[in-house]
Amino acid sequence: MTAGKLSQQLQQQQQVQQSMCSLKGSLRTLAILTLVSFTYLSFNSLHSSYFSSSSSISASSVSLAPATKKTTILVKDYDDDEISDLYHSPRVFKLNYEEMERNFKIFIYPDGDPNTFYQTPRKLTGKYASEGYFFQNIRESRFQTQDPDQAHLFFIPISCHKMRGKGISYENMTIIVDNYVESLKSKYPYWNRTLGADHFFVTCHDVGVRATEGVPFLIKNAIRVVCSPSYDVGFIPHKDIALPQVLQPFALPAGGNDVEKRTTLGFWAGHRNSRIRVILARVWENDTELDISNNRINRATGHLVYQKRFYGSKYCICPGGSQVNSARIADSIHYGCIPVILSNYYDLPFNDILDWHKFSVILKEQDVYRLKQILKDIPDNKLVSLHKNLVKVQKHFQWNSPPVKYDAFHMVMYDLWLRHHVIKY
Repeated sequence: MTAGKLSQQLQQQQQVQQSMCSLKGSLRTLAILTLVSFTYLSFNSLHSSYFSSSSSISASSVSLAPATKKTTILVKDYDDDEISDLYHSPRVFKLNYEEMERNFKIFIYPDGDPNTFYQTPRKLTGKYASEGYFFQNIRESRFQTQDPDQAHLFFIPISCHKMRGKGISYENMTIIVDNYVESLKSKYPYWNRTLGADHFFVTCHDVGVRATEGVPFLIKNAIRVVCSPSYDVGFIPHKDIALPQVLQPFALPAGGNDVEKRTTLGFWAGHRNSRIRVILARVWENDTELDISNNRINRATGHLVYQKRFYGSKYCICPGGSQVNSARIADSIHYGCIPVILSNYYDLPFNDILDWHKFSVILKEQDVYRLKQILKDIPDNKLVSLHKNLVKVQKHFQWNSPPVKYDAFHMVMYDLWLRHHVIKY
């Protein structure tokens, strides 16, 4: 190889090396410029965001009165009762309740002999009033649908009270109920697709309980809305619903906001048809501060004397009778007398919605021996708070025809609405 060619190759290699160095330098420069650009843009963005945020804060501060006004309007959109801590989850309750009102649909089976157990019970008064009102209210409400394919739940309109009124024995009632449900299973596809989990029936007091307890698949699968929510009748809390037993019409207007006029510490009068009632009467019947009577007050003593005793008492004792439930609870709430639940087990109506500790006193049966001292130990401010809250929940334990918002019917429907999510088909 000549010296000239060698020199030419060296020059070419130098040019290539210079080009590569130049390219590396350009890339390095581009990377630096890119980094600087991103840094600048990020800083500028943060800078702008800071001043924007500061401006918002300043504007908010300047218009403090309008902002406060808007907040007040928002709060007023919620009724004080609705957002109070009487409910376990006030906001959730309100939102779910509104959704229920808009969307919830119930299909009522049209089958059955109306002379035996269809339509409504015989009357809307007495200890079966809650059952009767529900049968009537469901047909007066927007919840009923004629299209079963649109229904969330299916109502089995069994009125055992109506059967009882015709002198049918409990054994024959069970046969009637069993045959009726079997006919629904064979005629419609809806029971079989969930084994009855999206079906419910309503019954109050022991007549309906005894008539249906002989139909195991109905008790096990369907939602039972009953006035006797006790384990000894197979009540399942997460499935079944406690129906408030309300004796309507009430003899006197609702009481409340009058705690200073209530001078009697505690009141109870009734039949000794349970162990706890026998003990209550024996221990406290002659007490000077507790007004405890061995039997219901005789009408001969005066007009509406029994009801008027509620008005004058701070606390009304509510022990279970032949069943764990007692209509005296609803009476106490209506007349503004703080109910004292005296029971080892009672799945109280709307217990998953309302915080009963905010408007009642809940005791075990063994507490009956210390009853007076327990009530006297409750501070005055606690008494006033319980009484005020009691007035707020009165609307939930009142039946109306047609039904009105937040009354007993709508609260039962809300409980059904909560359960339909679990067994949604």
